[in-house]
Amino acid sequence: MNYIEQLDALISASVSPYHCIMAASGQLKNAGFKELPLAAPWNLQKGEAYYINVFDSTLIAFSVGEELSDAPHLRLAASHTDWPCLKVKPNPEVTSLDYGKLNVEVYGGPLLGTWFDRPLSMAGKVTVAGDSLMEPKTLFVDFARPLLTIPNLAIHMNRNANDGVAINAQIDMLPLLTRITEELDRENFFLEALAKEANRKREDILDYEIYIYNWESGNLLGLQEEFYSAPRLDNLTSVQACLNGMIASPRKEGIHAIALYDNEEIGNHTKQGAASALADHILEKVYLSLGYSRDIFLNSLLSGFLLSMDVAHAIHPNHGEKCDIKNQILMGDGVAIKLSSSQSYATDATSTAVIEGILRSGHIPYKKFSNRSDVRGGSTLGSISSTLLTMRTVDVGVPILAMHSAREIMGVRDQEALVKLSEAFFKA
Repeated sequence: MNYIEQLDALISASVSPYHCIMAASGQLKNAGFKELPLAAPWNLQKGEAYYINVFDSTLIAFSVGEELSDAPHLRLAASHTDWPCLKVKPNPEVTSLDYGKLNVEVYGGPLLGTWFDRPLSMAGKVTVAGDSLMEPKTLFVDFARPLLTIPNLAIHMNRNANDGVAINAQIDMLPLLTRITEELDRENFFLEALAKEANRKREDILDYEIYIYNWESGNLLGLQEEFYSAPRLDNLTSVQACLNGMIASPRKEGIHAIALYDNEEIGNHTKQGAASALADHILEKVYLSLGYSRDIFLNSLLSGFLLSMDVAHAIHPNHGEKCDIKNQILMGDGVAIKLSSSQSYATDATSTAVIEGILRSGHIPYKKFSNRSDVRGGSTLGSISSTLLTMRTVDVGVPILAMHSAREIMGVRDQEALVKLSEAFFKA
């Protein structure tokens, strides 16, 4: 597959962070990576590659060099598996006359207006009783068909709609799921449907985490098919690039790793997020399992390098004034190196020089990006993760438009550039 076909396959499979991890695990397993338990002893071998599923929505993979030195170098690339969307609440069944709706909450910071009038579906996980009270069984579900929609109010009933309308998350964002009939349980129509999808009885369900996702497929756009439009480009573009780099990584010397974190869109502060001690603990466990001392691990950590990959803001064709007067990037320009004096992007001159050298030596297109001086801009996991890991870091990504929309757009050639950077980073 070419780069966009590969990305499109990941996007189609990744209908929730859990499904993203399953798809990523499949790619790694097909490449010869072996799965390790999170909380059990490891017997690591030189020249082998491994991955760990962390609480179903985060993944860390690493390879061990065939010829390890007394102090193996450490290279890490990271991205995130979640995206702004809607999430189903407990007791979600809401009826309005004979319409059946779902009570949902907003996850992250989506452009809410882009979720109206689209075919939507649901996916996530369901927990039922297991062999132990402390170990419930987890089932993964994907309805995999258009089930819901959030209908706009007709302009005849809202004459000011084109002047901008405030959207109330509790009132306006409840998706329509069904028309209540005698065949449906008015109080439990969602749980009944979920139980059927999970092939369980309704009373067996202990809890669930179900996300609403845009059911639409990705497609090429433009006279020369130079653009790619799809849901979840933020940040599956980077997840796929991390996987490509890890799979192509030579297993000769050093420890190479990727971290695919959940919960970046809500601040990273979770047990499986970039603001946790997760990567530090797992990397230390890798070094200790290979017989190295903690002192050697700390030296490798402090001399290591993190390539943090998340999308960047392409200059908007109708609102160029929203970007910096000089440091702009268009879709199709290649990789964006993201810089900010506030360190919301964890990039400095030394780390930038490393990545810029890799980009130049590989003839990979790139540009430097900064926000307007009077615009706060976004942030990503790089600055948070580098604070905890204490290593040099650069934030990069592909430039996109409509960031946090239910459907975003990017330049086709930029995915190739990001993948080539990821692969070259691990080979440098």
